[in-house]
Amino acid sequence: MHRKPHVLILAVVALAACVVGAGCDRLKARDRLNKGVQAYKGGQFDQAIENFKEAKELDPKLTNAQLYLAAAYTGLYIPGAPSPENIRNGEQAAAEYQTILDSDPNNLSAIDGLGSILFNMGSSPYDPKKIEQSKTFHEKHIQLKADDPEPYYWVGVIDWTLSFRANRDLREEYNKTAKKQIKENDPLPPAIASQFTQKYGDTVNDGISSLQKAIGINPDYDDAMAYLNLLYRQKADTETSADARNADLQQADELVDKVKAIKQKKANIQPSS
Repeated sequence: MHRKPHVLILAVVALAACVVGAGCDRLKARDRLNKGVQAYKGGQFDQAIENFKEAKELDPKLTNAQLYLAAAYTGLYIPGAPSPENIRNGEQAAAEYQTILDSDPNNLSAIDGLGSILFNMGSSPYDPKKIEQSKTFHEKHIQLKADDPEPYYWVGVIDWTLSFRANRDLREEYNKTAKKQIKENDPLPPAIASQFTQKYGDTVNDGISSLQKAIGINPDYDDAMAYLNLLYRQKADTETSADARNADLQQADELVDKVKAIKQKKANIQPSS
């Protein structure tokens, strides 16, 4: 059977209208994205969120709108604030990043963003499961781009956070019943040191290795050196001899001096005109 000419014409017109409509939606989406970016840069996160939501609805494939939407929720999130609204902002940021990864598992911006918001959400109130979950995303970044120093830095920060909190808790628990209190910089009693080493020795060593890699890529990475210093102090509590403990503390002190020297060098560099 042959279709009548007027039927074919109507079909073509309908198809053209559909194409034009989709094109208009994409243009509107980019307009909302641009407006949202301006609001975001101005610190108007609520307004930015509405613009990014509209952009996302108009063009679900506009990844930048999703990334900015997640970043805007992150900007509203205040670590430790207990209000339901604040908790919801953190959860929505995480959900937006995860939505991107569901369709683009190797999106580094979403990987880093999700790792960051999970770390913030797990830091206060302290939630080691969220902290450990955050670590998996920084490790994913390393798998995809091993020459970036920052994810190694964050793995080190997370390993220090986990080990430091555990060390502190062990000391506080010991001091509840001990006749002689141990202070923050005192060696752990042998039995407590053994317990700490068994549970967190590998974590400490992993953090040290990660921070050393970050510094190997960026020799002036003073923030990585600062946390490496802190991890050597945690490592000192895993040693079974005074000499090994003192060697760790000496490396920590040397790193403090290096950080001071790098910061001084950076302060003396005059910006080019």
